[in-house]
Amino acid sequence: MSGNRYHRWLAACLIAWSGMAAYANATEIKNLRVWAGPEYTRAVFDVSGPVDYKLFELAKPDRIVLDLRESTLGAEFSAPAAKGLLKGLRAGKQGKADARIVFDLAEGVHPKSFLLPPADKFGYRLVLDLYPSTAKPVAVKSVAEVSVGKGRDVIVAIDAGHGGDDPGATGASGAHEKTITLAVARELKKAIDRTPGMTAVLTRDSDYFIPLEQRYLKAREMKADLFVSIHADAFTSSDARGSSVWVLSPRGATNEAARWLADRENRADLVGGISLDDKDDTLAKVLLDLSQGATMGASNAVAEQVLGSLKKLGPTHRNYVERANFVVLRSPDVPSILVETAFITNPTEEARLTNPDHREKLADAILDGVRDYFRASPPPGSLFAATSRRERGDRAKASRYVVGRGDTLSAIAANHGLTTAQLRAANNLADERVRVGAVLEIPSG
Repeated sequence: MSGNRYHRWLAACLIAWSGMAAYANATEIKNLRVWAGPEYTRAVFDVSGPVDYKLFELAKPDRIVLDLRESTLGAEFSAPAAKGLLKGLRAGKQGKADARIVFDLAEGVHPKSFLLPPADKFGYRLVLDLYPSTAKPVAVKSVAEVSVGKGRDVIVAIDAGHGGDDPGATGASGAHEKTITLAVARELKKAIDRTPGMTAVLTRDSDYFIPLEQRYLKAREMKADLFVSIHADAFTSSDARGSSVWVLSPRGATNEAARWLADRENRADLVGGISLDDKDDTLAKVLLDLSQGATMGASNAVAEQVLGSLKKLGPTHRNYVERANFVVLRSPDVPSILVETAFITNPTEEARLTNPDHREKLADAILDGVRDYFRASPPPGSLFAATSRRERGDRAKASRYVVGRGDTLSAIAANHGLTTAQLRAANNLADERVRVGAVLEIPSG
């Protein structure tokens, strides 16, 4: 082979080799999963490694184009069905070494994207969140819409933990925490909604993920009187068991207060009905401390009531309310608790959590604790507050009667506009016999 021919052959080999090497080093786009929530649609790509990508928008019709450098579509990759803001998807090669994915959209969007490093059972993931260009407010019954005479409903925000690409813990039989928490949250909402004076709202009502901070911010937007986050615990030992109730730790509250005061957007928001934006640092800190202190006190009180109710259902993991720096508990002005319903890693408890009857009992136990709290500490303007005032008035109106010679229970009842049965019930009498000198409680008519 002549020198020139050899050099041409060697150059061709090197070019072919470099092409094969580039292909071998290409990032593989393995899979795509899509979740649609009420506020945005999330697309998650499973990728074999870090990927360099570019995202841009096109209109008429509305599309998002995602170009991934030195990437290939895996054999298992397929376009998902239309969901949420996503009408359809097309994917293919772009140039020699890149991949292009085109999202056909139902309307214009504001996209946000980020790359997640490997975690737990997941590898690298490229996340694309599609928000509508015109955000629609969440419809929640406001205080003004409720009859003032009857008292408003207290609003309980229920947060089903995990969701979407975040399954949470997994039980021995394959149950996902995200599925259990949503089922319990829905059951709790039903129980609350059929309770006079109470209304429940869900932070999510299907299988999609909500960032942790947005969960408690949703509760504040809904003007919630209480935030309840539902989870299922996990541990390395399958023997761990029992439900538990958590509130924010003092250290977590301190950290959140510092962050709140440092963030100008937060300070412009209302905390307990008071804006901090126009206050100097010292006064703002004092007001925030007062709001946080009241909120943590209320959180502790409702957590104690809920834990007491859960103890009637079965063993709890601890005999006391636990504390941690959970992000979802950081609201400065909405009492917040986190309920670990059971250990999903315990096969017996996993079986209970997947049982609809047990989930209904769980919801009823949580409701009992929450209702007892609101009865003891009714929010101003609520039906609980109006009921409490009436009960206090009835007790104040109640009078006493000293039984005289010749009196009968039926005559005493008739003279006070009561039935004999009402008078017996008010005084725990087994029959209609009364003795001279006995003091009877006369309830208001």
